[in-house]
Amino acid sequence: MGLALAESRRAAEAGEIPVGAVLLGPRGDVLGAAGNARESRPDPTGHAEVLAIREAARALGDRILEGCTLVVTLEPCVMCAGAILAARVSRVVFGAWDEKAGAAGSVYDLLRDGRLPHPVPEVVAGVRAEECAEPLRDFFAGRR
Repeated sequence: MGLALAESRRAAEAGEIPVGAVLLGPRGDVLGAAGNARESRPDPTGHAEVLAIREAARALGDRILEGCTLVVTLEPCVMCAGAILAARVSRVVFGAWDEKAGAAGSVYDLLRDGRLPHPVPEVVAGVRAEECAEPLRDFFAGRR
């Protein structure tokens, strides 16, 4: 989670919503890492999770990321949950809950919806939750 938090700090410095993600291979090696980049790209799909998944798929030369773990500072949204399922990421670890748009147990639970034609990843929630939530609170407090 420390690496994902570092990515979230870089995103914040670039004026992005401070979310960071790291995708680890089966042996724990970093295959992809990114912070949000929707504004700087500009790209509406430039969420940290999607960018880390893209980077990892390029590194492996494969769109299937079975055995991999995605670590992200904020609960994935619906779009990111779809990308996680499509890539067949085996495990998702996230920090802060997203009570407005989360899709891993708060608002929706797409990742663990057994009706979808994808393997259901293991989900570990709330890792360093307060540490992950603080930059988000600060970011949005400055904009209200």
